[in-house]
Amino acid sequence: MKYFPLVFFLLIGLVCNAQTSTQNLEEKIASIFKEHQGDFAIAFKDLSDENDSILINSHENFHAASTMKTPVMIEVFKQAAEGKFSLQDSMVVENEFTSILDGSLYSMELGRDSGEHLYKQLGQKRSIEDLIDDMIIYSSNLATNIVIELVDARKVNKTMRKMGAMDINVLRGVEDMKAYEAGLSNSTTAYDLMVIFEALAHGEAVNPEADKEMLHILRQQKHTDLIPALLPKDLNIANKTGWITGVHHDSALIELPNGKKYVLVLLSKNMKDMEVGTNMLAEISKMVYDHVSNK
Repeated sequence: MKYFPLVFFLLIGLVCNAQTSTQNLEEKIASIFKEHQGDFAIAFKDLSDENDSILINSHENFHAASTMKTPVMIEVFKQAAEGKFSLQDSMVVENEFTSILDGSLYSMELGRDSGEHLYKQLGQKRSIEDLIDDMIIYSSNLATNIVIELVDARKVNKTMRKMGAMDINVLRGVEDMKAYEAGLSNSTTAYDLMVIFEALAHGEAVNPEADKEMLHILRQQKHTDLIPALLPKDLNIANKTGWITGVHHDSALIELPNGKKYVLVLLSKNMKDMEVGTNMLAEISKMVYDHVSNK
């Protein structure tokens, strides 16, 4: 018992040092954000030490761009788990969608989309499972719109609210220009994307089996120029990016070989130099990784 006070004070010292380290990192990131042209947000949580988190502008709204494809995927797996369809069911690949503004029809343009291979399959059947791969791994907007019409964007939002993501809004498919011009766009916050990836990490988004499969899909991501860009290659990174003019986002679950896990979301808007902004965010991702790995 005589050693208890010493052990107690050592533990208090470790906690204080960890808090100071996180506070210093948060201040440094905030300073970097201020030095760069644009608006930025970060939401970070160490899932191995949930008192270790950084939230800067985490509840500010941003155009969601393709980050909204993760919530759409979750809704697909949820409805499949409820027996509404099987992921092995097939759908015809069509390129005609309905605007949420006035019900008029519009089509996707290959030059504005990823996943060129899907346009070669118009009129053919493709499994829902394959469409999800196209939507997440290649960030295909065509696959996204097909899937959104299957599950209904309103149901995506309802599921997000039940998960605790209270501000993310999936209103429509991609390239609905009439809706965009009317100010009807998908939006998100860094905090909500953190909530979503934390739920996936804990097997609580749909169920453990479905969440494991969704993370497997996210780990095959082809767009890795932001959060994963400067990180070691031996990490397991499940991420989904998003970008439009002046905007570059990334949201991820990062797993270290020693078992540590953390969620990181980086959002941006109003950037005039996309390359400079992207490089800065990649550097911040590396700073967060160094913080977690050196604890």
